[in-house]
Amino acid sequence: DSIGGPFPASSHRCHHKQKHCLPITHCGALSISPLLFHPHAKGSQIIMDTAQKAVKRQASFCNAITFSNRPIVIYEQVRLKITKKQCCWSGALRLGFTSKDPSRINPDTLPKYACPDLVSQSGFWAKALPEEFANEGNIIAFWVDKKGRVFYRVNDSAAMLFFSGVRITEPLWALIDVYGLTRGVQLLDSEIIPPDCLRPRSFTAIRRPSLRRETEDTRLSVSLCDLNLQEENFHVLATMCPIPQNSLNSQHSHLFPSQLESDLRFHQLRGAHIKILDDQTVARLEHAREERTLVFTSRPLRINETIFVKINKSNASRSGTLSYGVTSCDPSTLRPSDLPYNPESLVDRKEFWAVCRILVPLQSGDILGFMVNSEGELHLSHNGASAGMQVCVDCSQPLWMFFGLHGAVMQIRVLGSTILAERLGPSTPSSPTSAPNSPTGLCSGVSDPILSTCGSGLLCSSINGTAPNSPVSMPESPISPSGSGVWGDECTICYENMVDTVIYSCGHMCLCYPCGLKLKKMANACCPICRRAIKDIIKTYRST
Repeated sequence: DSIGGPFPASSHRCHHKQKHCLPITHCGALSISPLLFHPHAKGSQIIMDTAQKAVKRQASFCNAITFSNRPIVIYEQVRLKITKKQCCWSGALRLGFTSKDPSRINPDTLPKYACPDLVSQSGFWAKALPEEFANEGNIIAFWVDKKGRVFYRVNDSAAMLFFSGVRITEPLWALIDVYGLTRGVQLLDSEIIPPDCLRPRSFTAIRRPSLRRETEDTRLSVSLCDLNLQEENFHVLATMCPIPQNSLNSQHSHLFPSQLESDLRFHQLRGAHIKILDDQTVARLEHAREERTLVFTSRPLRINETIFVKINKSNASRSGTLSYGVTSCDPSTLRPSDLPYNPESLVDRKEFWAVCRILVPLQSGDILGFMVNSEGELHLSHNGASAGMQVCVDCSQPLWMFFGLHGAVMQIRVLGSTILAERLGPSTPSSPTSAPNSPTGLCSGVSDPILSTCGSGLLCSSINGTAPNSPVSMPESPISPSGSGVWGDECTICYENMVDTVIYSCGHMCLCYPCGLKLKKMANACCPICRRAIKDIIKTYRST
């Protein structure tokens, strides 16, 4: 039996344009007041505007449960506009209803999550909105019918069954959990749509590109047309929200600060075989031969700004990994044809270019952090573990970051950035906490919580680092092992040429420039004096 009785045989006034059904301000003798957010019953991370129409989660990914200020009525569509999206989390809005009066709920007793915490309690019903529908600007409407079934629609799509089993014998308040990807929502005017205006489009009509689902998606959404063909014993497990999303977000939460800026995007300039998606936050490899795959940030980096990038998709069967670097070249001045097949050839250009490559295999879900401090040191973190300083760059001019997708790395997403207090100073080789013969002692001075754990010194390889004339502040040179405090004039390798080269980052000055170049090219190159890993060599000039 269909919703609200049989469909009219000759008239389909609402067949294709539900939005032409005008809002109804009365349901029988009941006067409907504007639907607002409840001013007091809300999660600890919720910030609400004075009009009670818009809410925003100020930090984290959870503790953002909200309710409506009054009970809703049957067929009243609760309409929300997604105003803010934060891509570093998993999961999206949780929507539903409760028979518990929010005025009698102590905000301090609200759990972190609507699913599964609230829905495991009597009188609460909710389910997660599919992530692909949780984009900024989308308008979500959801409502309950006289049989306790909850439906939703996205923008002008057909209505789809969300879940069932809601008790309609009691007053019901709307429940909205601003979770995960969804950072902010705004309540729009609710509408009470009569059942005869809910005749949906066919099931195939809603599968437009903007609402396309992945074939492996097992979540259940049913067209109302299909629903009308089912028997009354059709059931959907309403409260089965995927707990792993909460666990995944909890694991990732320690990798991010409480606030992430979301103004960073990928630049429109990109390699011919890269496609930019999702409001220029995702870069995807579009060509199997990985020919031109460079992508740039939309703006220069800021000093002490940590940029977080997530490996969205990887293919372990392919060889190769991610290249990255910084450049003083404004991408707006380049053409796609200027971008080479091999990122390493960029260093031949007149601008400053520093190119690195990550040596360890990267997997889907891995999160990388990149930060340039005031000393020009580019630091890297991998899933919260620091790999230390990777290359020294010229930070006296604006620097854009770039990435090259190779091999296993098929898709990356820029999650956002944050600027921390300058606690990441230059490497201090004379620090007692740095073991002179340890290749990972480079990051021992790192005190930032995001880059706090020293990782493997083999995580990255500097392909082309600082140019010899780059203006970099060098640490004070340590004394030689002999304790004389005076450097000899002869190169410690060839004993023929004069010493004219300083080793970065240990600061020892014991080589001639030709020997320094040869030494740097060797595998696992290290300083002849302290055995610390060589990041770069810099030629010096003595005054006469």
